[in-house]
Amino acid sequence: MSSAVFEFPLKEKVRNYLRVEQLLGQLKMTATADLTSLQLIFFEQLFELLDLVERLDLRSDLTKDLEAHEKNLVYWSSHPQIDSSALEQALKTVLTLREKLKADRRFASVLKDDKFLSSIRQRFAIPGGTCSFDLPSLHFWLQQPLERRKYEISQWLGSLTLLDDAITVSLSFIRERSQFSNVVAENGFYQGVAEDSKELIRVKCRVDEGYYPTLSGNKYRYALRFMQFSVKEGQNSAVENDIQFHLSAC
Repeated sequence: MSSAVFEFPLKEKVRNYLRVEQLLGQLKMTATADLTSLQLIFFEQLFELLDLVERLDLRSDLTKDLEAHEKNLVYWSSHPQIDSSALEQALKTVLTLREKLKADRRFASVLKDDKFLSSIRQRFAIPGGTCSFDLPSLHFWLQQPLERRKYEISQWLGSLTLLDDAITVSLSFIRERSQFSNVVAENGFYQGVAEDSKELIRVKCRVDEGYYPTLSGNKYRYALRFMQFSVKEGQNSAVENDIQFHLSAC
């Protein structure tokens, strides 16, 4: 049986976290590529991430989350069955990240001030705007020894470490709030009530039977509808039979 986890944020803050997480993951994958074509994709993902970070107040949201995690960890420390060593390590990580966030100027500020990145960034917003006649400096860079290119890429990625760590910790706390439970979507439909503390709906279901989940709603109430991926003419796109899946409301 082949299955996958689909994540649906109930709050805009978590939506932003997930987008940043995905872009950071794609950056790491293309950063180690040997092909120049894949390194071009690295720049595309990097500038997309910078555009996103500059539009959002991630620092404020992450700082508030880390402060909340700290309070929760202190509260859990009084529980007699808690793993004290794991809790202490988690608390140390949260406190370290919070202090670094306070001391850091701004996410990706080093990248924004980089002369080479600044000189090529605007052209990436233009369809097909990365040809050699558009960006000769970029194509000169792509012809440099692979070791040099990988080193410079690692330096750029290094400036995103704090953002990466803060996003990873915040999302891990959210995801670990709840465990998966078996649920049935009658006629392909399931409706749930989200408490105010819930921020993320995670759906684990089969992906070898031709359907996938969709979600609508808000932080108070949500509805899951399973849809057919391939729909024949005249056929209803919504699944009409019962679907058993795993649900985690975090």
